[in-house]
Order: sequence, then structure tokens, then C-alpha cells
Amino acid sequence: MLALAGILATGFVGAAFAAEEVAGGVPVHADLTAVITLQGLPCGKVVDARERGTDDYLATCEDGHRYRVYVNKDGRVVVEKRD
Repeated sequence: MLALAGILATGFVGAAFAAEEVAGGVPVHADLTAVITLQGLPCGKVVDARERGTDDYLATCEDGHRYRVYVNKDGRVVVEKRD
């Protein structure tokens, strides 16, 4: 299980996500909520997260928005809106 590497708010967000919990016992839902919020996207909070692969999640927010959140080959977190 990977631990959250860090969230950088200097023009990009970089992180690695854990499957269920990260260091300190914070659920992955909270990490995904933070990443989506830092991208300035509507969400509220993540209520469901499905792991698609290593550092790759489909997050569903309480307001109904869905996002794919993953770490790209450059080590940056990408948030893509899903319908």
C-alpha cells in the first residue's frame, strides 16, 4: 500500500494514493476530496471511490459529479470529469 506522497499547490498537484487508507489513518475518500477541491472542481465530498488500478480511481461525489483521479507518467495527479 502506498502512502500519500504529498499535495503540492504550486500550479500542479502531485500525489500517490493508498488503496484504503494512507499514513495517519486518513481514508482515501478524504484524499480524493482534497485533490478534487484543489483543482477547483465541484464535489462537496467523495462518497464512493473505486480503484481502477495503481494510483487510479473513479470517485463519486455527494453532489453527483464523477471524476477519474490518477497519477500520470510524470507523477502528477490528473482529475478528469466523467459523465
